[in-house]
Amino acid sequence: MAQVTLDNVRKVYPNGFEAVKPASYNIADGEFVVLVGPSGCGKSTMLRMIAGLEDISDGALKIGDRQVNKVDPADRDIAMVFQNYALYPHMTVRKNIGYGLKNRKIDKSTIEAKVQEAATMLNLTEYLDRKPSQLSGGQRQRVAMGRAIVRDPSLFLFDEPLSNLDAKLRNQMRIEIKALQRRLGVTSIYVTHDQIEAMTMADRIIVMNGGIIEQIGTPAEVYHSPASTFVASFMGAPPMNLLEGRVDGGMIRVGDTVVGNTTLAVTGPVTVGIRPEDLEPSVGGQLRIDVSIIEELGAHRLVHGHIAGQALTMQIGKDTAIGDGPIPVAIKNNAVSLFDHQTGNRL
Repeated sequence: MAQVTLDNVRKVYPNGFEAVKPASYNIADGEFVVLVGPSGCGKSTMLRMIAGLEDISDGALKIGDRQVNKVDPADRDIAMVFQNYALYPHMTVRKNIGYGLKNRKIDKSTIEAKVQEAATMLNLTEYLDRKPSQLSGGQRQRVAMGRAIVRDPSLFLFDEPLSNLDAKLRNQMRIEIKALQRRLGVTSIYVTHDQIEAMTMADRIIVMNGGIIEQIGTPAEVYHSPASTFVASFMGAPPMNLLEGRVDGGMIRVGDTVVGNTTLAVTGPVTVGIRPEDLEPSVGGQLRIDVSIIEELGAHRLVHGHIAGQALTMQIGKDTAIGDGPIPVAIKNNAVSLFDHQTGNRL
């Protein structure tokens, strides 16, 4: 295992584009960290710098106690799992998994033992003599992971490994990858644009936007205490409701409705954040929501409507009754977040 340390690491391309602005953070031994954000936010560039596939423009990168800015990828003691599997189509599963060890001149008996161990771990034993074309997408991704496992690296890097799989397989593979990482105890960095993958797999999440780290925290911290309106709107399905409001005398208002109070020393316009699941129909509720549409999602329902002319989504139980016309809605205790209405930063 290895600790990973980034000290003001930055990436600027020859044309002057700054893909990653100075970033500093530590990843502990055995930790599973997920880099998440929209396309073009710099997360894959960050991963490629750690892998050695992109040069670092400024700053220092350490894996363990060794600075590796100028170390070749092959000498960084890492293993990378790619989105497109990167398997050799003419080789069997057995040879694909063991290929990296063969290149390192490891003896055949050791290679076979390691391949068998990885295949057992990944439920690939019966497929060892098949070619990649004879496997499903999920099985191919397991082969790619097997090839990484047999190297016994100090660091695993995953570059959107599940994006080519269908929804059911993605759910299954999420569980398998997390269970495997816990079993092996190897420090892992995982890149995805899927916030559900980030929430369900990570020990800690790094949310990126436009080359900047918006927030670093546990899934619970990022979800319940988003550092900005970007994080609030990106993390969560459905995302946090963000409403134009204001604070007067400690009272938080949306339109003419008081939605809460605050002890923060703030007055004037703010952005008010409320998670959909923190709203519930209630006879004595302080809000009146004009319902537009109700989505049936099986385990729960999403009620879309408006308050003071602004869109609002409420998540309710599958059996919760909703009447016609404006309905009274209550906000759960301590469920209102406030953000600076200009910068978007949490107040």
